[in-house]
Amino acid sequence: MSITSSEIESLLAQQFSDASIAASGDNGSYQVQIISDVFEGLNAVKRQQAVYRVLNPHISSGAIHAINMQLLTTGEQAAGN
Repeated sequence: MSITSSEIESLLAQQFSDASIAASGDNGSYQVQIISDVFEGLNAVKRQQAVYRVLNPHISSGAIHAINMQLLTTGEQAAGN
């Protein structure tokens, strides 16, 4: 079972419709950057949980075994965080 970066972007775009989403990687190890104001007021754990809810079926299947996330609001991204 495998998944591509573009498939990850598509899955995340369904959940985070007004977000800037970029995914890269292969062979089960991926990097994801999501810029969205939906993260406003959420701590890092809550932000990650929102992403895991979308990707969990692929993590459980083994298609994704490592994921590095950068999850920012538009304000945080503009400030260079």
